[in-house]
Amino acid sequence: MTPGMHAKALSGRLIAGVRALAGMALDSALPPLCPGCRELVADHGGLCAACWSRIPFAFDPGPGVLSLEAIADPPAYGRARAAVRYDDVARDLVHAFKYGDRTDLAPRLGGWIAQAGAELLADADALVPVPLHWRRQWARRFNQAAALARTVSEISGVPVIDDALGRIRATRQQVGLTQAERAANIQGAFAVSPAGKAAIRGKRLILVDDVLTSGATVDTCARVLLRSGALNVDVLVFARVVQAVRSPI
Repeated sequence: MTPGMHAKALSGRLIAGVRALAGMALDSALPPLCPGCRELVADHGGLCAACWSRIPFAFDPGPGVLSLEAIADPPAYGRARAAVRYDDVARDLVHAFKYGDRTDLAPRLGGWIAQAGAELLADADALVPVPLHWRRQWARRFNQAAALARTVSEISGVPVIDDALGRIRATRQQVGLTQAERAANIQGAFAVSPAGKAAIRGKRLILVDDVLTSGATVDTCARVLLRSGALNVDVLVFARVVQAVRSPI
């Protein structure tokens, strides 16, 4: 990691620490509300019964079963698992987490990810969060993928490699882009540092992110990691966007 990258990472951690302390202060002063509908709940980060009943947990078809998408266009990564389908309440949770300063949701969402990805975690050597460009992380003040990866690590015992994979080029928001535009948008956006290559060489990695849409981002990240010496790359996300013609993972 270069001195500039190190300074940015340290600054990000300091900001995250300050925000965590502020969050704890707010938690002690404000009543816990359901992130889906803002109804009162028993604890911070919890869901009310109505929202819980509407969470569309992903269906696991079993080992060895491939989606039609993976058969038609095999990705660079091996396996992918999502905790839930991206729909209604799941979308509200993701938006509250990423854009609404609801970092207190990380333990809840990360716990569901760890549960959904237990099979993958049993084979993994390390977790790699999908990185943000430093300007976007500065604006958002935290990397949601890194927060989720830390929770998954605490539950599973699989360590996190935070600084191996970096986003070296700022890209447009992927929202609203076609699949081809998404792929073109992130070409050349990721790289592994020299120290990162040593950290990931020969390891079985799991990329962690919040949402899997077209798969362009994690596919590009997986290719970069594999070219840099990783033995294998799987993917864990909180939510998977599933179109009517797609089969959920």
